[in-house]
Amino acid sequence: MGQFDILAPLIWPGVCAKLISIMPKRSSKDANVNAFNVVAQATGGTPKKARKVRKNPHAVALGRKGGLKGGLARAKNLTPEQRRQIAQGAAQARWQKKPSAS
Repeated sequence: MGQFDILAPLIWPGVCAKLISIMPKRSSKDANVNAFNVVAQATGGTPKKARKVRKNPHAVALGRKGGLKGGLARAKNLTPEQRRQIAQGAAQARWQKKPSAS
């Protein structure tokens, strides 16, 4: 990266902003998405945008309410011996040797 690359936006902010705005957007890295977009563009169709799934706010509130209570209620009902056994099992799982990927 040269000195000009750093100073250009400071010296010519309007020109650099225009250059950045005309740059094409990068395509997705997913080959299936790219293939779909190429076919849609070739046939004159427009690629469909994925719809966002809206969550039911009441269900979200209920889930959060239960989630906030759950851990505390479980910890309160466990004996110190049970908590120790759970912690030992978790530690063994963390430090267990993972099979190599090769």
